[in-house]
Amino acid sequence: MMNEPDHQYLTLHEFVSEAKRRVTPGTWDYLVGGTETETTVLRNRMALDMQAFRPRVLRDVSNIDTSATFFGKKISIPVALAPVGGLENFDAEGGAPAARAAKKFGVPTIVSSVSAPGLKAMAEATGNGPNVFQLYVRGDYAWCDDIVKQAIDAGYDAFCLTVDTAIYSRRERDIAKRFVKPWRARAVGHSFQAGLNWDYVRHFKQKFPNVPLVLKGIATAEDAGMACDHGVDVVYVSNHGGRQLDHGRGSLEALPEVVKAVGGRAKVWMDGSISRGSDVVKAMALGADMVAVGRLYCYGLAAAGEDGVHRVLELLQTEIHEVLGLLGVSRFVDLHPGYLHQAQPVRPPSLFSAFPLLNLSDPGYR
Repeated sequence: MMNEPDHQYLTLHEFVSEAKRRVTPGTWDYLVGGTETETTVLRNRMALDMQAFRPRVLRDVSNIDTSATFFGKKISIPVALAPVGGLENFDAEGGAPAARAAKKFGVPTIVSSVSAPGLKAMAEATGNGPNVFQLYVRGDYAWCDDIVKQAIDAGYDAFCLTVDTAIYSRRERDIAKRFVKPWRARAVGHSFQAGLNWDYVRHFKQKFPNVPLVLKGIATAEDAGMACDHGVDVVYVSNHGGRQLDHGRGSLEALPEVVKAVGGRAKVWMDGSISRGSDVVKAMALGADMVAVGRLYCYGLAAAGEDGVHRVLELLQTEIHEVLGLLGVSRFVDLHPGYLHQAQPVRPPSLFSAFPLLNLSDPGYR
């Protein structure tokens, strides 16, 4: 897949240390932190670390296919770049370098409405590559509808509403250090996000019946079922990377009940501490159609810009290929929960428990 020895970065954890070296302490805390006790952050990782593999042998894995589909488009691996606010903190161009890397590699970008360089410029950066525009609601129905029309005109494949941010969380790493993120300081109209309800979902599907709708932030079977009843196209399992509700479940822990409730009526995406190819495979085995990475590609963006994000995706694909082959699986469609077994994790959960070769004695890697 690549000439490994010729590349500066040979492991994913190398991006973490380089990103920390390059960004300010406030930006680092924003990137790695969660809300209050950061319990949900840890549970995201714990849920992944508690799944062990049950490999099968003597299966022909001489031709492994790591590709997947995204609204009819073929993608290289079932991984998307999650919407992340404030990407301009990691690269002067904001999210544009990450979007270009995703396009080049062949995976989707989910564009955040609170990240530079904005809706149209990000659409240009993704070109004809797969993309989704994600919105935080800051206005009434007419305001939202106008944003949807702009996204349609710009060529986005789908539209995403984030639904787990009705109330701003208390991210104490930021509060304790008096680090105020500029885009949050400028935010107005948050009452509209707090008032968002199923009526707008119904309105959206009636007004834009041909636009695929993604709901990001689903964490229960009940809400997954309601989303399908309202005609939602993608149920996106997420707890905002542990940055909203504290003491929530890990995303992978919530995934099986959501998949069961959806019952094939919609696609299921998931994010939440996806850090290795093995994490991607675990989520796919439990029924996800695609996963998204957030912090992981931000490390690549902060460390090495567009090339860094592209290299992160290359390494993910290499790891996915390895895991599939060693499980005795050639295609994602052949995965199922029988390839997993719950087990005790071998180390305490942390944001970086997937990267044991990092210097964990450094206080910055808590």
